[in-house]
Amino acid sequence: MPKGTGVSSGIGIGRVYRMEEHTLAYTPRQVTDTEAETKRFYDAVRQFCSDTQVQANKMQQNMGDSEADILRGHITLAKDPLLWGETEKRIHDGECAEAAFEYVCRQLIQVFSAAEDDMTKQRAADVKDVQSGVLRALLGVQAVSLSELPTDTVICAKELPPSMMAEIRKEHIVGIITETGSDTSHSAILAKVMEIPAVMGVPHMMTAVQNGEQVIVDGSTGEIILSPDKTQLANSRNKRELFLQEQRELEKFRGKLTASADGMVYALVCNIGKPEDAVKVLEADGEGVGLFRTEFLFMDKTVAPTEEEQLEAYRKAAVTLDCRPLIIRTLDIGGDKNIPCLAMEKEENPFLGFRAIRYCLKHRELFRTQLRAILRASAFGNVSIMFPLITCVEEVREGKALVKELMAELESQHIPFDQHIKVGIMMETAAAGMIADLLAEEADFFSIGTNDLTGYTMAADRGNSNVAYLYSAFQPSVLRMIQTIIKAANEHHIPVGMCGEAAADPMMIPLLVSFGLTEFSVSAPSVLRVRKCIARWTKQQADTITAAVMSLSTQQEIKDFLNSRL
Repeated sequence: MPKGTGVSSGIGIGRVYRMEEHTLAYTPRQVTDTEAETKRFYDAVRQFCSDTQVQANKMQQNMGDSEADILRGHITLAKDPLLWGETEKRIHDGECAEAAFEYVCRQLIQVFSAAEDDMTKQRAADVKDVQSGVLRALLGVQAVSLSELPTDTVICAKELPPSMMAEIRKEHIVGIITETGSDTSHSAILAKVMEIPAVMGVPHMMTAVQNGEQVIVDGSTGEIILSPDKTQLANSRNKRELFLQEQRELEKFRGKLTASADGMVYALVCNIGKPEDAVKVLEADGEGVGLFRTEFLFMDKTVAPTEEEQLEAYRKAAVTLDCRPLIIRTLDIGGDKNIPCLAMEKEENPFLGFRAIRYCLKHRELFRTQLRAILRASAFGNVSIMFPLITCVEEVREGKALVKELMAELESQHIPFDQHIKVGIMMETAAAGMIADLLAEEADFFSIGTNDLTGYTMAADRGNSNVAYLYSAFQPSVLRMIQTIIKAANEHHIPVGMCGEAAADPMMIPLLVSFGLTEFSVSAPSVLRVRKCIARWTKQQADTITAAVMSLSTQQEIKDFLNSRL
């Protein structure tokens, strides 16, 4: 049975349409009239932007502003001076426009694809979509249209970029299967918005199915059933009805407080990567933003964003949230997040190197620019500052001293800001966990990043298949580290949140309730599900589960126990 990653929940039952794109093959050639070739390239870019704007308008009408912004982002990327400038240089050296543009795109794709962070990898998919669109314009190749597919169609494709998703009539499509993609890809996000069950990352799927073949798509489990029998069809139809019933149940939690069964109230906020995502937080009934990843403002740029550019991004998010909390994490670069415009030196071991708060404290002007922008944005909403990858008290003190210095500077210039702005820290290293009590005396709040905390505690790279078995937040050492951090925060009466993937895991939630977590920061689509899950537990019930879990010796024992109880 084929299996991939379920990225949009639900059960789809229909007939396969194998989407095969027209070839974009060309023969590289040398050109002598470089001016004419440069004009041909710019004409193709203009054609791509015009076509994409039409698609964006259609997407805005059918789905909404934030979804249309995905395609508008492709237009911005296609017009990026870095792409234009580097392509033009190569054309002037005699390359044809196709080869020059494809080479420049390939370099960007390699940078983004090398990242471990899924949201950074998504930038590679965006570049690929732009690359294909411009090449089609250069070669005079028409894009495949998905607008006239019959009802009860399951689209099967190697990949399904957002530009093609814009053509889908959602009332005709009951499922999507792709060989590539992940749950953070833009196509996955669009599938969720359109409520189309989708499974991505299914190896060799295009060779496994035939046009017209009946198939069942389980977007919750990632399972695919080819040519199902009568029993499988009946079971899937029952499962689909149960899923729809569960969705109706989740809607009962919209507009409600996030509270446990015994009345303990929690903050349920969201993680975002750009200011436009704040709209999705409100649509999902999130209570604010627990993590704004600011590094995405620096990507795809030839120079770092100015103070005014950053201010506008942070202000836009703050205004959208309308006094709901907005925690802005300062620049978290290095490791898996290489940003070309900052020209960072290549390191032997970037995950243990010159990154995040370490880089910012040594590049004062860059850090000052960002902190000034955040402080100025605090005049427009409920804004907090958060430092990433803290490992010692000195880093917190030095960062806070700079914030204080900039506050005095803004005050002298009569520029408004929140005089009482909170400054918190990411708890994502074993070093921070071991001195959580000391750090709690310095910080206004903690946010636990379980992805990095798991990797650093277990000395395991989740992208390395040879050690992936070690990478789990349910490892006893990671659970003890989380418990220690939360205990220190509670004893010092500061809020403590979690913004890693574990915060939305139903098996982790009773442990976090028992430990004393005060804030859950999750993806926008997870909000109602997490609220419902928290509402199932009393503190006493969660404590009983946790006492048993913390007495176990291995992650497998812990998972088996939690599966049996939950």
